[in-house]
Formats: sequence, structure tokens, C-alpha cells
Amino acid sequence: MSETLNNTVALVTGASSGIGQATALRLAAAGARVALTGRNAERLNAVAEKIVANGGEAFPLEVDLRTSSEAEKIVSQTVERFGRLDTLVNAAGVMLNGPSIDSPLKDWDTMVDVNLRGLMYVTKAALPHLSDAVKDSPRKVVDVVNISSVAGRVAAAQVAIYNATKFAVTAATEAWRQEFTRQSIRFSVIEPGATATGLWDAKGQWEGFTAMFGEVERLHAEDIAEAVSFIVTNPRRVAINEIVVRPTDQP
Repeated sequence: MSETLNNTVALVTGASSGIGQATALRLAAAGARVALTGRNAERLNAVAEKIVANGGEAFPLEVDLRTSSEAEKIVSQTVERFGRLDTLVNAAGVMLNGPSIDSPLKDWDTMVDVNLRGLMYVTKAALPHLSDAVKDSPRKVVDVVNISSVAGRVAAAQVAIYNATKFAVTAATEAWRQEFTRQSIRFSVIEPGATATGLWDAKGQWEGFTAMFGEVERLHAEDIAEAVSFIVTNPRRVAINEIVVRPTDQP
């Protein structure tokens, strides 16, 4: 039977919308105190208010994770506020695909900065605190869950840099898993297929997808949040290393 997250602390990046928001709500419902990070303070505060209204504890932190100092700051603030860190969910991400000749280089830089560097910076800053939390955790285990994508498994035309960032996330997660598993720090990666989030809001994103795969009924952010919850609420002996979640209609 899955365990709850009472007396634990979670940090969720990208929590102002989409998978990050759904995950923050789900972990709070399981008993975790949750630090929420994102770039939209108004939306973060709304998520925090919802958690508090449901009897939980939330700490909204507006941040741009593209600098290591900001990543270190939000990890430190989380530990100062709640006293520990047991769960990190790296859900912040952007998707700016299109024909490579026409794509602005700044879009490529943004994907690398947010999808990869931001994740690296937060993980690096969190590791010492996760290691400390294992020592007095009643669950005797802590978790890092990285949200990658099926684009981190299968490359596609006009998706080169998004593919590159997500392949990197999947690879880094597996390497970290091997490095830290004997220290009871579980690393897991979730690779969603098409999910109804703000990633598709950029011009041409959904049109490009449907041109390749046709119309599909997209996953909901809550579907991925449930996968995160499944990973982090398992007892210590169970390590879920990788989950691929695709819409039923997606080839």
C-alpha cells in the first residue's frame, strides 16, 4: 500500500501552471508541505491559496531558474521555511519547435536554459538537503522526479533542440539514479506524450504536432501528477525509475 507524505517537504518547479501546478496540488493533498516556484507570481499565489484552503501548507516563490544563483536561492528559502527537503519535482519547461532555418536562436537558448540548465541548477542545489533529509526521514528515502517527454525518447523533424534537452534530461536522470540509489535518493523520470498544458500555446505548436500525428485526445496535467504521486509515495524498497505516459490515440 502506498505511503502518504505527511511530515515531508516538496519543491515543485513550474508550479504556476500545467503539470507543475497539478503536481503541487496532488502532493499537498498527500500531506506534503509544498514550495511552489514559477515566473508568474499571481498564478503561484492562486495555487498556494488553493492548497491552504484545503488544509495544506504552501510557499510560493517567484523565480527565473535560468541562473544558478536563483536556483540556489529558492532551495535555500524552502529549507529555511520548512526545515528540510524530501521531494524535488522538476516540472518547469518550454517548447518552441518549428523549422530550424526559421527558428530564432533565442528560442533554442530558452529551451536549453529552462529545460536543462534550470533543472541542473535546482537539482545541484537540492542534493545536499535531500541527503540530509534521508538521515531522519521516517520513510528512509527521498525523491527527485524529472519531467521529460516522449520527445526525450524519439526524435522528430522540427523538434531538434527540444529533443536535445529532453534526451539530456532522461539521460541525466538515469546517471543520477545510478550514482545516488545506494544513498536512498531515488531519481525518476516521467516522459509524457501530448498533454493539455500551456506548452502548446506558442504559435504553430499544436498544428505542427497534428500534422505529424493527427488529432489526439490529449492527456490532462492531473494524469501526470498522479504518476508523480505514485512514484514518491511508494515505500523505500520500490524505485520507479521511468514512466512513459502517452495518450491512447498517439502512435
